[in-house]
Amino acid sequence: MKYFNKHILISIVLVSAFLLRFVHLSNIPALNADEAALGYNAYSLIQTGKDEHGNSWPIHFQSFNDYKPALYGYIILPFIKVFGLNELAVRAPGAFLGVVNVFFVWLLVKDLGFKKKKVFGIKIGLEDIAALLLAFSPWHIHFSRGGWEVNVATMCITAGIYYSLRGLNNHVTNFVYAAVFFVASLYTYHAARIIVPLLLLGMAFIYFKRFLKVEGKKVFFGAILFGAVLLLPLAYDFLGPAGAARASGVSIFSDRGPIDRINEKRGQHNTLTSSFAKVLHNKPVEYALSFSENYFEHFWGEFLFLSGDDIQRNKVPEFGLLYTMQFPLLIIAFFVISQKSKKWKIFIWWLLISPVAAAITFQSPHALRAQNMVIPLTIFSAYGLYALISWSSEKQKFLKNLSYMFAALIMIWSFARYIHQYYVHMAKTYPYSSQYGVKELMLYLKENESKYKDIYITDKYDQPYILYLFYTEEDPAEFQQYHVLTERGEFGFSTVSEYKKYHFTSINWDRMRDYRNVLLVGTDDEVPEVESNVIKRIYFPNNDKAFEIVEL
Repeated sequence: MKYFNKHILISIVLVSAFLLRFVHLSNIPALNADEAALGYNAYSLIQTGKDEHGNSWPIHFQSFNDYKPALYGYIILPFIKVFGLNELAVRAPGAFLGVVNVFFVWLLVKDLGFKKKKVFGIKIGLEDIAALLLAFSPWHIHFSRGGWEVNVATMCITAGIYYSLRGLNNHVTNFVYAAVFFVASLYTYHAARIIVPLLLLGMAFIYFKRFLKVEGKKVFFGAILFGAVLLLPLAYDFLGPAGAARASGVSIFSDRGPIDRINEKRGQHNTLTSSFAKVLHNKPVEYALSFSENYFEHFWGEFLFLSGDDIQRNKVPEFGLLYTMQFPLLIIAFFVISQKSKKWKIFIWWLLISPVAAAITFQSPHALRAQNMVIPLTIFSAYGLYALISWSSEKQKFLKNLSYMFAALIMIWSFARYIHQYYVHMAKTYPYSSQYGVKELMLYLKENESKYKDIYITDKYDQPYILYLFYTEEDPAEFQQYHVLTERGEFGFSTVSEYKKYHFTSINWDRMRDYRNVLLVGTDDEVPEVESNVIKRIYFPNNDKAFEIVEL
């Protein structure tokens, strides 16, 4: 109780963060295919000791041949064991670790040593402001409310930095904790495998002189050795198909665009094969230009403050990843920091490298892959607000309180608008963003499948087979034995197109209309309403038709 009274602000912030991440967690948003894949693979491990494709206790889930890092699957495994295969079991660990991330940000900023300021008679520290902004952050809330591995990786990176800095303050055992968290991030999400090495490289350069003064260097080198040992299974696994799969799937090096641009530019010269054309127009130049464009797009105001990225699943309508009020706070923070940047070098470095992993993919800017940006941006926003409070504290009491009230109203209005957009408009504006209606569909099919010889389900909505397995709790042992994973498609992903009487394919009405004793599940575009015997319709949250179930 004494601790609670002393830290009442952070206690309130953490409770708020918990509520924002857990309220309606099981149904908003609808479960997507990647979450279902993590959940079903964990379920398969419980039942058989193998993932859905028969790999024993893997480091990567083969899944759609995208080889998902499996650590989050192991984290949710006990929850599925206790609570069953459902949305809450898949999402609750991630939501909780999102709250933990808020606490680590508080600890991290607290160690910067800034004095508390009085606001309406309450002492508020920079650490309290940073934790508050992260607790209410649209970017952080969004990816905490789902089975997103990136959310866990971001928490691990934050904790790793915190314990590293604690270690540099002669609490050397913290280096071991730092090693554990950094390694855990590498087992959790692909992007961390680029961000963490760059982060550590920057820390080594920034804190080299400080490190020389640290006592207990044996512990430090022991932590490095311990981390290296922990990484051996990952390194071995990454040399196999898991490493090649990700590089061939989403990296800019698998994109034909730069190659086509090279050929186009060379073709505009008099001689296509001239040495001059080759020097000016080649792979290193084009890939560097693509990377640079992708990288700087992550700092563009429209992406951060207005609309987020192009993928609907990653955003809320009419909203950026940060509150617009954070833009002036960031400007203030960077202005103040430019005068005295010693304490902020690691956070500046973190911000600069945070989009690197996202920038080497052809889908850019990307809120998911660059999600670790939210931590330094939130800390800088908090410092901007802290600087404003410090400036206001020197004014007359009336003006000071008026400025505090104005700032509080803007923050409350911004948050209220975000929550309204999230709960009221997101599913209706972006009905395709997650698999809305699929749960109702799969449970209906499971109940009625015995009546039909074959069931054809449209593949228009992203990997329907895994959602069937998830919602029907299909026996993993049987699925491992009787399914076939297709070759990779255009975007580097595979799928299961047939399993038992189920066929996951596009619905061609002209070809399938003469089938008998089957169910067709198609979209409104695939099933002509006049000619078909529609026995059930399933609707999106905005009342558009999601699926039409036709009996033939």
